[in-house]
Amino acid sequence: MGRGRAKAKQTKVARELKYSSHETDFDALQRELSSNSSSSHYEESDSEDQDPYDDGYDEYRR
Repeated sequence: MGRGRAKAKQTKVARELKYSSHETDFDALQRELSSNSSSSHYEESDSEDQDPYDDGYDEYRR
């Protein structure tokens, strides 16, 4: 009990997101994507934050 109002609100928000038309700022998106790609290469090469017990095969164990 009590789930009906929360579910109705989630449905309303989901419907608004699905059917509303938003203007996409492609220039801002390009800036964000280009800044993330350059910073992620730096983070991967930083050996101080890496786990000393990580052998790099976690993706293959699943």
